[in-house]
Amino acid sequence: MRIEAAVDLFLSHLRVERALSAHTLAAYGGDLAKLVRHAEERGCSAVQDADASLVTSWLEALLREGLSARSAARHLSAARGLFRFLAREGVVTRDPTALAARPRLGRRLPRTLGTEELIRIIETPPPTTARGLRDRALLSLAYASGLRVSELVHLTLNDLDLDRGVVAAFGKGQKRRLVPIGEIALGHLEAYLQRRLELGRGRSPSGAEGAVVFRSPSGRALSRQAIWKIVKRTARAAGVRGAAHPHQLRHSFATHLLAGGADLRAVQAMLGHVDVSTTEIYTHVTQEHVLEAYRRAHPRA
Repeated sequence: MRIEAAVDLFLSHLRVERALSAHTLAAYGGDLAKLVRHAEERGCSAVQDADASLVTSWLEALLREGLSARSAARHLSAARGLFRFLAREGVVTRDPTALAARPRLGRRLPRTLGTEELIRIIETPPPTTARGLRDRALLSLAYASGLRVSELVHLTLNDLDLDRGVVAAFGKGQKRRLVPIGEIALGHLEAYLQRRLELGRGRSPSGAEGAVVFRSPSGRALSRQAIWKIVKRTARAAGVRGAAHPHQLRHSFATHLLAGGADLRAVQAMLGHVDVSTTEIYTHVTQEHVLEAYRRAHPRA
């Protein structure tokens, strides 16, 4: 089987069987397209002929081109997924990525925002305009529930249970989880939805666009890029230094919960992480908090 055909088969599997998002599929496709090009340059067209030297030379070429070790490791992960899938399907009998060394990574901690910074950001949009109410609700929910940008984009009215104060988030692989909203974010959401209802009288948006929670003035669902711009613009207006982005609200959600004493497994569930090791990166809490927890909990402290 030709390598490009094998990649197409793998991407189809990810789309149909694992229900990965279009964004994730595009990332896999872009990474594996580089492997296909490298293989063709080395005269390897059949996936059965791919060996460890091909994978190693590919990674070395990526690093020479200026790709970071983290990005190269992501490319290797995509290639491993490809060949493991092909081995299960009986297309190949060996995995050429099995012995490939993963590029060494430095531990990169996510940049979080302080509580005061977050309050300033959330309270910056004016509550006197429809757009201000929408932005307040969006920013407040992102911090209160730790939702991903993709989850905010696709959030619908049916995903909100305002009576119980929870939101149903659909993460990677369309896995559903329930996350608390919190009283302040709940109030911002209710104010925004009430204003939206008032403005929508006389108009009847239909279909998926009408059910989406966060919409533009034209009635269309906000895009990922639009949400990035809202966060960046509002943070700048709030006087927050540095480039702010939506994922910082999610980072801050997890970090502040753990710093406040939340259970790691509970935070893992709220974030929708499959592996708890992914959540552990947020445990970079202050030494003072660690000492206080020790004094409070240890019988011989």
